[in-house]
Amino acid sequence: MDPSGVQQAAVSLFARRGFAATGIRELGAEAGITSATIYHYFGNKESLLASIINECLLELAEAGVRAMRRSADPAVQLAGLVGSHVGITAVNPLTCRVAEYEMRGLTEVNRVEMQKMRDEYESMFGQVLERGQRFGAFDLLDVGLSRLAILEMCTGVAHWYRPDGRVQLVEVQNFFVNVACRMVSINRDEIAGVEFLETPRRLSSEPDSRFTDVWGIGTVARR
Repeated sequence: MDPSGVQQAAVSLFARRGFAATGIRELGAEAGITSATIYHYFGNKESLLASIINECLLELAEAGVRAMRRSADPAVQLAGLVGSHVGITAVNPLTCRVAEYEMRGLTEVNRVEMQKMRDEYESMFGQVLERGQRFGAFDLLDVGLSRLAILEMCTGVAHWYRPDGRVQLVEVQNFFVNVACRMVSINRDEIAGVEFLETPRRLSSEPDSRFTDVWGIGTVARR
């Protein structure tokens, strides 16, 4: 059995109904397997959720590290962080939504571990903004609020982006980088010609149309 099929069914159900309202039997029925098989591979429903969140946060963190190492210039680092966050979120909208909103369903030990991973990832944005402000590259009214605004802006892509919409993903990534540059008061031309975008990959937990079309998840109007 491929565990990713169970993860995809779980993400679809968790995104639509929430973790707490989804039963293990429902998961088994959606994945086409028995509850016993889920217990065998994942232990319990919480372990399944933790595996989904962990994969998502690892993907974001690894992309963030690459963005930070690509250049010492805070403007290039910020562009890389924004571009990768938007890309990963757009390609994996349901997984990212579950990771964002269903962490509360974890018990304390797992929640603390996952929250630490999230905090470490999000701190990269804070480090870049603080350093850019300190060196005079950025002009920010408040570093902390700017970090929150940029992260919320990027995460929101999960609620509206569609691959069959009028705007291609790379255009969306570049648009959000432009917005972030304006937020920190730098000219996008300062990083012209610098390669900072990566092609995001689809996570094993991200559902395909077998699951999403049934409930209309992610079927907002094309933009």
